[in-house]
Amino acid sequence: MLHTREKALALLRQYNKESFHILHALTVEGVMDWYARELGYGDQADFWAMAGLLHDIDFEQWPDQHCQKAPELLREAGASEELVHAVVCHGYGLCSDVEPEHEMEKVLFAADELTGLIGAAARMRPSKSTQDMEVSSLKKKFKDKKFAAGCSRDVIRQGAERLGWELDTLMERTILAMRSCEDKVNAEMAELGLA
Repeated sequence: MLHTREKALALLRQYNKESFHILHALTVEGVMDWYARELGYGDQADFWAMAGLLHDIDFEQWPDQHCQKAPELLREAGASEELVHAVVCHGYGLCSDVEPEHEMEKVLFAADELTGLIGAAARMRPSKSTQDMEVSSLKKKFKDKKFAAGCSRDVIRQGAERLGWELDTLMERTILAMRSCEDKVNAEMAELGLA
């Protein structure tokens, strides 16, 4: 059964070798953990975090089958159907027709794409960090279509709408979430020899 973080990380690394993909997975894991606690689901934080860690499990090796191959990989490892559903629905409207239902799934859908944009914006800063990032500077990057062009602004907007939040609220919370786990993620990347 897939119920420890150790097993989830080993599963991720079985199918993902590139440091960029591992970094993204660890970041989304930390962000989901923060959101679980922030939104009153602290008792489910491990599950939220695991969904974040494994959400792109199939992307590196099967980019054209993203969210299609994941269920097979996850079920083989003994993942719950709840986890499979959460992973598959984060690609809703892009590579999956499974809609996010639970609040956790809506958060994953919204935050996944946004962490990419925030991460790219952080790398442009002198500090290379989210610690001193303001929503106003992120909004400028959001409006610049050429910046991190691979991060879909539509998905980020839809994500905020699905949660019933203002776009600014989603941005502000996700920056805080990334701040909360940045040092831990960097330390783990170094530990894995991927920094």
